[in-house]
Amino acid sequence: MISQLAFLVVLTAGAWLFTANVRKIRRNILLGRDLDRTDRRSERWLTMARVALGQSKMVARPVAGILHILVYAGFIIINIEVLEILIDGLFGTHRVFSFMGPFYDLLIGSFEVLALLVIVACVVFLLRRNLIRLKRFHQAEMTSWPRSDANIILVTEIVLMSLFLTMNAADYLLQQAGSAHYTAAGAFPVSQWITGWLPANESTLAGIERFCWWGHIIGILGFLNYIPYSKHFHVFLSFPNTWYTNLEPKGGFTSPEDIAREVKLMVDPSAPQPEGESAPPGKFGASDVQDLTWKQLMDAYSCTECGRCTSACPANITGKKLSPRKIMMDTRDRLEAVGKNIDRNGTFKDDGKSLLGDHISPEELWACTTCNACVDACPVLIDPLSIIVDLRRHLVMEQSSAPTELNGMFSRIENNGAPWAYNQADRMKWVEMSGSGGGGGSGSGSGSGSQ
Repeated sequence: MISQLAFLVVLTAGAWLFTANVRKIRRNILLGRDLDRTDRRSERWLTMARVALGQSKMVARPVAGILHILVYAGFIIINIEVLEILIDGLFGTHRVFSFMGPFYDLLIGSFEVLALLVIVACVVFLLRRNLIRLKRFHQAEMTSWPRSDANIILVTEIVLMSLFLTMNAADYLLQQAGSAHYTAAGAFPVSQWITGWLPANESTLAGIERFCWWGHIIGILGFLNYIPYSKHFHVFLSFPNTWYTNLEPKGGFTSPEDIAREVKLMVDPSAPQPEGESAPPGKFGASDVQDLTWKQLMDAYSCTECGRCTSACPANITGKKLSPRKIMMDTRDRLEAVGKNIDRNGTFKDDGKSLLGDHISPEELWACTTCNACVDACPVLIDPLSIIVDLRRHLVMEQSSAPTELNGMFSRIENNGAPWAYNQADRMKWVEMSGSGGGGGSGSGSGSGSQ
């Protein structure tokens, strides 16, 4: 009973702490502006199944993609075994699902093979990060903590899988010895190969099995509570993030409703005007995380920091300061700071800082070509471009801060209705000029027009 009570306390504490952390993250995400992403539901379910469950975008880079699928499958499938551990821990049983007979043997054997594959994949990932030192894992924004975070995750998964296999190896030997409480059940195609490293003493074996059993479940609960502080939170958010993705064609930009209305009236003064007195326009663009939508904030928490977006970014490739991964990391860091501010004060108290300026500089924003390469490259359909555009919109429309070249274009659009330095009345003069240029008016005009 003491063991069962201790297990109940550990389980309850772990579940409570995880729930509290998840609720804080949910609150932080909901600080964003409202956005309706519930249309085209069947298409959303298919997208989530293909991208989040099927890992379709991961395999664009086959080596990393296949290894990630192994770790992903191991993380999901092996943890089915945790259900048995929970029941055994609460009721004092041992291998409570052993009544399933041959199917149980197949399950345990499959779990062991997956555990070995997870270890191999994690070792390869560690080598890629720390020995081969792939460039995208060591760029400017990948400071000591992001690099350490990735290593902590990989090492923890190796330790958890090793504890699982060692526990099974000791269990297998105790079954062979006919030890009390150790039901003869399960297949051990991997762990039986490490039994030679374990002592033959029965009581020592039981101690090793119990140590690994407790280490495995406490390690899982500890890892569960580490995840909300880590980039690994994408394990939970990748599914809703892909479901709520923007299904519109890439390259389309949204405009605030009040701005769109004014533009329509400028183009067509006879367009119907809104009834009654319209509300004054709100803040244009975004300067801080509260100005972004909740989906953009969910994107920030879903970021895996894999760097595929940055490695595909033409601005970054040519040496510009912009890194789409940094945009997402900065957004998450600022959102975390805002959340801690709320925790301290009960409500947000102005701290004199903002996402724009204190975390993300105008230089980064104006380096973006809005090509959507970062959006296309992301394995979980994160959209850094939408954040960049909203921040740039604030620079232009609220701060009147834009590069000189753009200011000239804006002036010409305002005065001429086009980015070129020609009055509207003079726009068709090129047709007249090309038509009188010799060689036949209509032919020259037609040829120039086709160009």
